[in-house]
Amino acid sequence: MHCFHPGILREYDIRGIVGETLFAEDARVLGQVFGTVLRDTTPHPHVFVGRDGRLSSPELCDALAEGLLSTGARVSDLGIAPTPLVYYAHMTRESDGAIQVTGSHNPAGHNGFKMMRARRSLSGRGVAELGYLASRGAFASGAGERRRVDLQPAYVAELLRGWPPGARPLRVVWDPGNGAAGPCVEALCARLPGNHHVINAAVDGRFPAHHPDPADPATLTQLQDAVVRLQADVGLAFDADGDRLGVVDPTGRVLPADLFLLLLARGVLARHPGTAVLADVKSSDVLFETLRAMGARPVVCRTGHTLIRRKMVELGALLAGEMSGHVFFADAYHGFDDALYAAVRVLGEVAALDGPLSEWVGALPPRATTPEIRIPCADSRKWAVVERVRERLRAERADVSEIDGVRVRRPGGWWLLRVSNTQAALVARAEATDAATLDTIRNDLDAYLNAALNAVP
Repeated sequence: MHCFHPGILREYDIRGIVGETLFAEDARVLGQVFGTVLRDTTPHPHVFVGRDGRLSSPELCDALAEGLLSTGARVSDLGIAPTPLVYYAHMTRESDGAIQVTGSHNPAGHNGFKMMRARRSLSGRGVAELGYLASRGAFASGAGERRRVDLQPAYVAELLRGWPPGARPLRVVWDPGNGAAGPCVEALCARLPGNHHVINAAVDGRFPAHHPDPADPATLTQLQDAVVRLQADVGLAFDADGDRLGVVDPTGRVLPADLFLLLLARGVLARHPGTAVLADVKSSDVLFETLRAMGARPVVCRTGHTLIRRKMVELGALLAGEMSGHVFFADAYHGFDDALYAAVRVLGEVAALDGPLSEWVGALPPRATTPEIRIPCADSRKWAVVERVRERLRAERADVSEIDGVRVRRPGGWWLLRVSNTQAALVARAEATDAATLDTIRNDLDAYLNAALNAVP
């Protein structure tokens, strides 16, 4: 039997700090458990594995493969690859599952595993079940085989299908942030029309240039400077495993993910009028109001890429996104979150604009917003804090959406408080029609939050 550290089995994946909460033995047992689950439906399951560029990833990937092989699984090793390439392999090739070794957008010392089975991401109950089966210790046995496969050329060819034939060439700056997307970005740039400048392309798990998380504007300053200096039409950034996208306009302004989702919706709605477009609860009113004006059916979802993907399938939606930079296409793609494919589609939409991207952004209704605010809060109490706030708002009969935490409508704007599913933290955000109203709404949020933090032991 084996017990994973209780903090590493998360809502969307498995992740921890290497050498503190996550070890090679965890990877080996995960392989045994995953292979055993697959053996329930097939005698010789086929599993794709890949890894990001972190220094700990080779050891973890080897241990994972060892565990899979011990159950009789056939392992196709994709090597260093962005997570979307691993998903692409599972979605387009004969296979029973896929596992990516990655710490995602977290610091270099973190690592973990993202998993797919039967073309669906494992999350929630599926991840918890793996922990339960590991604790029982009854694993299938067999003699598997491991082989190295290279699907990057086929994957890049698939990405290029997102570029509209005949679209005007652009000047683009790309920043893979020394993450696993670097080789694919360079291969894309070699085949896309236009002038392309790539910074931080070399895969380096120490992330020497900056932390690779485009959802954090502080990580985009190098890209912003390069876009302005090179007079580029757009800048594109990726996280460490290539499933989060960041976008910078020609003035160096960072576009929030809900706004570049709105840009992407233009093309989807032109071909599929009236389709549903999904966005997470952190998204701006500008997105939802403009989508309605464009004839779309906007749907507010819980935050979390696996949760959004599940809702997409349920509703038959063709486009979805969340504020962290995950974007999902099901109109001409496979429905999973792929920042590289989303980047190609962004380029197509920028090329189709009558003017610069900055002009399109400037024409949108103005809003004052806070960045995403993360408040450290122990896992043991974060749920209770949000529940305390929810109970108070219910008693006051406030205008509240409870899809994910509480999103509270106030005159001139709203505020959100929810539990982070990936960290020991609470997540807050606020938006208003102007800066003065935003201050009022932020103070309202702080009052509810502080009261709950003081009340929950």
